[in-house]
Amino acid sequence: MAAGDEPAWGKDTVAGVLAIVSTRLSLRDLCSLLLVSSSCYRDLLAQSTLWEVLDLREMSRAGERLISALSLARYQNVKRINLEFSRDIEDEHFVLLRNKVMKSLHGLESLNLNGCQKITDKGVEAVTSCCPNLKAFSIYWNVRVTDLGIKQLIANCRQMVDLNLSGCKNISDQSLQMIAESYQELKVLNLTRCIKLTDVGLQQILLKCSYLESLNLYALSSLTDKAYKSIASLANLRFLDLCGAQNLSDEGLSCIAKCKNLVSLNLTWCVRITDTGVLALAQGCPSLEFLSLFGIVGVTDASLEALSKSCSNTLTTLDVNGCIGIKRRSREDLLLLFPYLRCFKLWNNENCLRSRLHHILNGTL
Repeated sequence: MAAGDEPAWGKDTVAGVLAIVSTRLSLRDLCSLLLVSSSCYRDLLAQSTLWEVLDLREMSRAGERLISALSLARYQNVKRINLEFSRDIEDEHFVLLRNKVMKSLHGLESLNLNGCQKITDKGVEAVTSCCPNLKAFSIYWNVRVTDLGIKQLIANCRQMVDLNLSGCKNISDQSLQMIAESYQELKVLNLTRCIKLTDVGLQQILLKCSYLESLNLYALSSLTDKAYKSIASLANLRFLDLCGAQNLSDEGLSCIAKCKNLVSLNLTWCVRITDTGVLALAQGCPSLEFLSLFGIVGVTDASLEALSKSCSNTLTTLDVNGCIGIKRRSREDLLLLFPYLRCFKLWNNENCLRSRLHHILNGTL
């Protein structure tokens, strides 16, 4: 090689670079890369983990694309499918899947149908009948799925640990009873805006799903302390969203404060809460990282002082906007009490709101 010449890349180097770069590409770009050369094609197919994820989020003709992809050998071991906001997907696409490529879904562990509003109980039954190993199922913002769909989900998929039913307004306590009986290993449950649910159904969940780490009860204003007090039994609970829990009292919050591993708690618009409840929270939950007291007029500076004594080294997100009883709530005042704060407003700060939504959907911090 002449002086100054760049060394030629060998096949192993190219394959290594492809392995790194390809993990950061969209499905469309990945498929385009397959067409570059026969060597690219072989090297990419050799990366089996690339084909364990099928992401068709927001794509047009997602149903057709899904069926076509699962007909290919490289997707025979797919583990995660994302169809979030693929609004043209319908029940019939899943019926076709069941009839044509059922075996391709046998190892599927995660299915995201968020925003797929055309899916009904029929579609849920068809697709879950192909996925006996499904562990995570999300069907946010669907008003067509009923208790029958949940019954079919449970009959077909026995290993569920992560279930998002946010916005499924036509499920009732009957669904919660079935979930409680069959999914006692459940770790993540999102029941946001499931408006037909009552204390009776939630109590079944709290009684039998003792491994829950994340529970989202956002905008369920009809629930009362009768159910909230039972949250105390969730020893592993880390994330809890009670935004709009207008019937939650200090007594109920004092029971919730027994969840000592809690790191994220949303009490936005929990209007009955006062210093009494927050003081109990400060004593019982020293690991809090995320707390919203937005709009609660019954808390004062005493609440912040108590929280500072127990959580000053952990709290990174705190929203006390609208808490007119707290007089020292400027950014500077809050930083004196909680030096690690990074987010002060959840409702007016785009980044904080995006972060909060991420926690809601994933139950993680």
